[in-house]
Amino acid sequence: MRLVELEFERQSNPVDMIEFVASNNDWSFERSGEDEIAMTVEGRWADYHVSFSWMEEFEALHLACAFDLRIPDLRVNEVITLLSHVNGQTLMGHFDLWRQEDVIIFRQSLLLAGGAEPTNRQVEVLLSSAIEACEAYFQAFQFVVWSSMDAKSAIDAVLFETVGEA
Repeated sequence: MRLVELEFERQSNPVDMIEFVASNNDWSFERSGEDEIAMTVEGRWADYHVSFSWMEEFEALHLACAFDLRIPDLRVNEVITLLSHVNGQTLMGHFDLWRQEDVIIFRQSLLLAGGAEPTNRQVEVLLSSAIEACEAYFQAFQFVVWSSMDAKSAIDAVLFETVGEA
C-alpha cells in the first residue's frame, strides 16, 4: 500500500483563527510571528503562559501551556514519576518537564491535515482543555516540589472526590 501525497493550498494561517477567537473573547495576546501567538491566562492556582504555533510541515496547530514552578534538583525524579501518573490520567495532550526553562508544560496538537481549517469551537476547546488539565494537576506538582510528598500521594490528594454533605 502506498500513501499518496496530495498538495492542498491552505486558505489562511490557522494562527489567524486563534487571533480572531482571542480578540472576540477580549483575551490579551501577542502575535510574535506569522506562525505563533502567545497569551497569559489567569487560572485559579497560577497564571498560565499559553502559546499556539502553526507547524506547517506537520499540518498541526501546537498548543503549549506552561506554569512557573521552580524544581529543586532533589525533587526532579519525583516530579518525573508524578508526570507519569498524571499523563496516565490525561485523555488528550500530555505534561512535560522542560528543565532548560524550569517549567512544567502541557502540550497538545490539533491536526489540520488536508487543508482543514480550525473552527472557533476547536480553538476554545483546545485552550480550555489545556487550562483545565493544568488546574487539575497544578497542586499535585506543588505537593511534590514544596511539601516533599511522593508522587502517588500527591496524585491521590488532587483526585480525591468528596461525596455527600458534612
